[in-house]
Amino acid sequence: MLDREFFLGFVKVHILYHASKSPIFGAEITDELKRHGYHLGPGTLYPTLHRLKREGYLEQHPEAVAGKVRKYYTITEHGLAVLNEARGKIRELVEEVLENRQS
Repeated sequence: MLDREFFLGFVKVHILYHASKSPIFGAEITDELKRHGYHLGPGTLYPTLHRLKREGYLEQHPEAVAGKVRKYYTITEHGLAVLNEARGKIRELVEEVLENRQS
């Protein structure tokens, strides 16, 4: 089982990536993360989204959908800068880790 801190790091990168492509909301990003093998409950997802917002990586935009308020999240300039820096680090890490992989 992947350590919680590593797991949340991967989840945060996924969230930032998808929020950079288009506005996201909780149920949608939950489904997307499931597609990648991450199974998050609301007790993990929503505090993570709120923390990313609080730290300035995401902005929140409420919108009425079918009579309910849905909170959409988009990436900020700061979040985009962090995502772009993470891309370089991820590329470097993947190359290093997979280079030493034994078949």
